[in-house]
Amino acid sequence: MTSPEIQPADHPTVSSGGVAVLLVNLGTPDAPTPDAVRRYLAEFLSDKRVVEIPAIAWKPILHGIILRTRPAKSAHAYAQVWTDEGSPLAAITAAQSRKLQDMLGDSVRVDWAMRYGNPSIPSKLKALMDAGCDRILVAPLYPQYSGATTASVMDKLGAALRDLRWQPALRTLPPYYDDEAYIGALEADIAAQVEGLDFTPETLLLSFHGMPERTLHLGDPYHCHCRKTARLLAERLAQSHPDLRIETSFQSRFGRAKWLEPATETVLEEQAKAGTRRLAIAAPGFSADCVETLEELAIRGREVFEAAGGERYAVLSCLNDTDLGMTMLKSLVTRELSGW
Repeated sequence: MTSPEIQPADHPTVSSGGVAVLLVNLGTPDAPTPDAVRRYLAEFLSDKRVVEIPAIAWKPILHGIILRTRPAKSAHAYAQVWTDEGSPLAAITAAQSRKLQDMLGDSVRVDWAMRYGNPSIPSKLKALMDAGCDRILVAPLYPQYSGATTASVMDKLGAALRDLRWQPALRTLPPYYDDEAYIGALEADIAAQVEGLDFTPETLLLSFHGMPERTLHLGDPYHCHCRKTARLLAERLAQSHPDLRIETSFQSRFGRAKWLEPATETVLEEQAKAGTRRLAIAAPGFSADCVETLEELAIRGREVFEAAGGERYAVLSCLNDTDLGMTMLKSLVTRELSGW
């Protein structure tokens, strides 16, 4: 709750004392078109946290090859999952923001931003300050920490602060890859979705976004965080679904470098060839469904599995703005707001 400062009669009105939560997700193009995707990819792939190749070597590749060829292909993928509300990721993140606002009440202002694309972190940070919120919890919606995701949000936040004369007090939501609230919500949600299928899966594949393997050796904890999430979740699911085989993989490989393994498409093919006919796949590292889950897993993943002999295939939804997901998010955020 903000309140006007006590000032001389001729002083401009200034509000302060407000507390805010800014949810941040990765980003999305403004439209499923090659031009919009090109703008988005130019920002995304220019981030040194995302592509750790010296600029002198990377820029000719990015601008001379990738931004000439990839936008049309990616636009086609986005077009297959675009909704009346726009990008699924943006629509779901906006819904998460609205529901969290309802849950927290008027004492805290809740908003959302994207690391790449719109709405941007700097624009939302300024809007919250203009609204009198000088204490802001920034919540990157990445359960597992990575330099390419969480750290990149902090980089953008720092750059935005440089343009503010009056800076807010800031807190950031820690990674929550092994938090009981997160693991419990995942287990309950996945178990309910598996039980709601019209077939009984033999294998549940937990697919996380991939990263170049070199990031692991450079000290990035992402791989370890993913593996711990998968282990804790598997232990919980083993109690309710003891006959369900659980595997872990990494998706969205890009470029020629070696990435974290095993690759999701490789596991899907191997499972089918080994005799698995019924498989479900979940993406616990994603806080909201997006092109990586709705197109890469649901469409291309199905094609790989069925081409190798698989028969029944289901992609489970992310936590999104479900009651389980929102209760978890409220728990995490409320804890970090303590004392404010």
